Amino acid sequence: MREGFMEYTAVKCGNMPPLARGWPTTKLFIDGKFVESSTSDWLDIHNPATNEVIARVPKATKSEMLAAVDSCSKAFRSWSDTSILARQQVFLRYQQLIKDNIKELAKAITLEQGKTLADAEGDVFRGLQVVEHACSITFLMLGETLPSITKDMDTHTYRLPLGVCAGIAPFNFPAMIPLWMFPMGMVCGNTYLMKPSERVPTCTMLLAKLLQDAGAPDGTLNVIHGQHDAVKFICDHPAIRSISFVGSNRAGEYIYERGSKNGKRVQSNMGAKNHGVVMPDANKENTLNQLVGAAFGAAGQRCMALSTAILVGEARSWLPELVERAKGLCVNAGDQPGADVGPLISPQAKQRVCSLIQSGVDEGAKLLLDGRNVKVKGYEEGNFVGPTILSNVTPEMKCYTEEIFGPVLVVLEADTLDDAISLVNRNPYGNGTAIFTTNGATARKYTHDVDVGQVGVNVPIPVPLPMFSFTGSRGSFRGDVNFYGKQGIQFYTQLKTVTSQWKAEDATLQSPAVTMPTMGR
Repeated sequence: MREGFMEYTAVKCGNMPPLARGWPTTKLFIDGKFVESSTSDWLDIHNPATNEVIARVPKATKSEMLAAVDSCSKAFRSWSDTSILARQQVFLRYQQLIKDNIKELAKAITLEQGKTLADAEGDVFRGLQVVEHACSITFLMLGETLPSITKDMDTHTYRLPLGVCAGIAPFNFPAMIPLWMFPMGMVCGNTYLMKPSERVPTCTMLLAKLLQDAGAPDGTLNVIHGQHDAVKFICDHPAIRSISFVGSNRAGEYIYERGSKNGKRVQSNMGAKNHGVVMPDANKENTLNQLVGAAFGAAGQRCMALSTAILVGEARSWLPELVERAKGLCVNAGDQPGADVGPLISPQAKQRVCSLIQSGVDEGAKLLLDGRNVKVKGYEEGNFVGPTILSNVTPEMKCYTEEIFGPVLVVLEADTLDDAISLVNRNPYGNGTAIFTTNGATARKYTHDVDVGQVGVNVPIPVPLPMFSFTGSRGSFRGDVNFYGKQGIQFYTQLKTVTSQWKAEDATLQSPAVTMPTMGR
């Protein structure tokens, strides 16, 4: 960790200053400088394991947000004209700096978001993979050429950046999701305005500092903070050409509609209800472990959590063993050794999860494992809910129709594979699904017939590696082009087509060149 690295952040991962000295404040990052906001409107940042206030984050003022966009606009011309090799070099250095500081980034995530340190490192690593993929930009940006479409006439296409792009990130992946956004946008030649979640801003600030250290010019990345006013500003400002969003359905639908009306490209990844279909021929030990990990990891606070199990036929008999596996998970603060399940992000999130559990009971579901009253010694005020399993769930129950976003697995039953597929396809969401089976024909039928964007075969959380794209569909996605991979490049660029004619009879002789041609950076 380079000297002075942590001074640019709201939270230093260690002893916090006492209340008498005032809470640390998160800075804005505008035009290459970390600046204190002049706002009078601040939000508290809490440690989810204790609910103690650990820092404050500003709601950026209108003038500060305008300054951030103006900085992006001014930097765009020189950055977009920078050679693709030079942009590539910035992100080659950047990925190494992220690797060097992965543990510090993870500590910041655990302190503000609550997830275990191991899961927080995974958060950073999955984002790092997208940065590494962005370093392939010299290949990803290749255009197309068709020579001699008619006599002496050629046509070629090439990709150009859009201009100023913006990203709005959620609380649950403070590293991975911002790294889905600004590295892909910037390596294509765009400048970027980033708004992290106001609940977990520190990791993004650390990432901004590392990008500056990697050589990104001032103004190419700007970071603002806030809530509704900041979102409206991003949707409305005419200089912003595209918006990338990950978060709830309500916010995602709003951003997609408002941003699109203002002529912006919008990609909006939203809610999910991901089903795991368990066939009776599945590898039992592996399947039970996969279900438990995918349902309760990250305290269920991920849009790809496997929150719903469909037990087909004789697989119903596995329920008691599934409950025993879940009981074995350790609920604790994320920085404590052996922790498997950390706290939820806020007391409000805990209240909502508990309410949805109770709604299942009230509507006739059977509560096989109840994590609502879990107590964590030394963290009695934390937002903890332990692993919870509801069986006998039917599709009309609220605990099934709503995304719970907590460590809760709802279990449904089906007589046949076709019944399971029908159940999944009737659900409005299409983010991810998985089937557990040892039969190739069963797996093939499921992957072909299920109407979900991302399918795992014996893989519970089928988030694709970044050379592919994150392809959630139906009610889980709004937009035409998905995140990262080839589609990410398409989202952040526009095509230009050039048709030229050079008549052969106009050719003139020139002196031969005998030196090696060079390509400048």
